[in-house]
Amino acid sequence: MNQTAPVRFLALDIFRGLTICFMIIVNTGGPDPFPELRHAQWNGFTLTDLVFPSFLFAVGNAISFSKSKWEQQPARQVIMKILKRTLLLFLIGYLMYWLPFVKVDPQNHILPFPIGETRILGVLQRIALCYGIGALIIHFSSRRTVLITAAGLLLGYWLLSAVFGDYTQNGAAATRLDILTLTRPHLYKKGLENAFDPEGLLSTLPAIVNVLVGYLAGLHIKKNPKSYEMLALLAIAGFLLLAAGYLWNLVFPVNKKLWTSSFVCLTTGLDCLIIATILYSIDFKGRRTGVVFFEVFGKNALFIYLLSEVLPILLSSFYTADRQSFFKHLYTITYGQWGTGHFPSLLWSVSFMLLCWLAGYFLYKRKIFIRL
Repeated sequence: MNQTAPVRFLALDIFRGLTICFMIIVNTGGPDPFPELRHAQWNGFTLTDLVFPSFLFAVGNAISFSKSKWEQQPARQVIMKILKRTLLLFLIGYLMYWLPFVKVDPQNHILPFPIGETRILGVLQRIALCYGIGALIIHFSSRRTVLITAAGLLLGYWLLSAVFGDYTQNGAAATRLDILTLTRPHLYKKGLENAFDPEGLLSTLPAIVNVLVGYLAGLHIKKNPKSYEMLALLAIAGFLLLAAGYLWNLVFPVNKKLWTSSFVCLTTGLDCLIIATILYSIDFKGRRTGVVFFEVFGKNALFIYLLSEVLPILLSSFYTADRQSFFKHLYTITYGQWGTGHFPSLLWSVSFMLLCWLAGYFLYKRKIFIRL
């Protein structure tokens, strides 16, 4: 009676798997990656800038499938489950940035890494906050209220950014709030002249909208999963969001580091088009080429992401005799032997991505799926 459900979950796993796969390639690039594999310096947009918001979109999409279970449970139980998951994700992200809990200088001297110098926010911490706040909004709101809340967050963030700062790194309202509340030692950049955190407090507000739009897209897909009308409306929504992003860019520039409202419109629009394409290929055309490869990433997204981050962090924390980190040393003795350029860097990051995939495939074959 519900034969389409596995396909819809498969499409979500493929979308999430694509995101994780590309995220690893981007995060572990060699010394000279292709320009497309770099984030925009400030204003502007590259394909790489789509990775993080796509993961938030996938989080919202997954919530649309979980909400039916929540409706059968007491509100207190649902709230505690959301808060527990939020806290665990945040704590894992915080501890990951603190690894290995000491500092090792190029002379391999072990130095203390005091808690006063740790970064409080980050990628997993933003995912945690966006999931927690987004899930609570979704649980207690109707579809119409979720839509109004999303619009309010984008317009409110634009207003706050315009009134209390400008759109530069040092003058942005988001930067000023982070320095005031989190203080410079706990930001991504700690210097007196360039203190800044791309995953700061204020810019988390518009990032929640990526989760909310992902949820709304999931609801739309669930309503009539085998309909071409569903697919067409999803694509139209994607194009409308893209248009809104380009128009908003004229007064509020597309900027991933500030997570501007125009950036949210642009990325959610692209995500709607991408997931519509995946649905069309898998559900409507029955194509399965490459499905297992990306499903491996999608089924254990959190574990593989953590593995891809923790390994480089640990390998970069210790140095060889010539004062080169182990992570850079591995590149030097492998693809670095082929000289400089974009291709050695790309092959290095793809090789590391495949290493992470093998770890995920080991779990996949044994039907071990690690979730919070």
